[in-house]
Amino acid sequence: SLISTFLAGTLARQRKLEVEKINGQLRQIFAKMRRQYQVETYAPSLTYAPATLGRSQDLPQATALDPTKQELTKRLRGGKRFLREKNPQAAFDEFQKAMALAKELNDRVEQKKAARGLGASCQRQGKFREAIKHHSMVLTIAHLSGEHSGYTEALGAIADCYTELRDLENAAKFYDQYIARLDNEED
Repeated sequence: SLISTFLAGTLARQRKLEVEKINGQLRQIFAKMRRQYQVETYAPSLTYAPATLGRSQDLPQATALDPTKQELTKRLRGGKRFLREKNPQAAFDEFQKAMALAKELNDRVEQKKAARGLGASCQRQGKFREAIKHHSMVLTIAHLSGEHSGYTEALGAIADCYTELRDLENAAKFYDQYIARLDNEED
């Protein structure tokens, strides 16, 4: 009985070490792939924020007159700034306010931007399950709106979250989808 307990413990430690080794290898492989494909990522160690958030030159003229749209743009910019400043909780608060405004305006593109920011904020705080929910919202909104910017990055972010949670089976599924999208974007 003592011997079997010892052997079971030894096997469990060996499996744990193998999983940690594979996990590290996966992170290295995908970091290299991202550099190769030059894809921005939501990874917590990076300073990513969606590049198109709140650029005033991208806004239609009518937006300048709509105070709700102006507030939405201000909140998205604020969230992006807080992500750059490595203040993910303040970024989360701004993106949450932006999401409410985007829903009020029924603007799915802006909802998707806010969801991306919410996911990035959660991920940087180590709230990986919550981050997965927000990144998944990006995928859902993309399907509903037919506008797919940020879709590939969301797949990679979800895979990264599952990797952090040591759910390698789900991580592999999302990394496969991520790689397939990267390959299709090259064509």
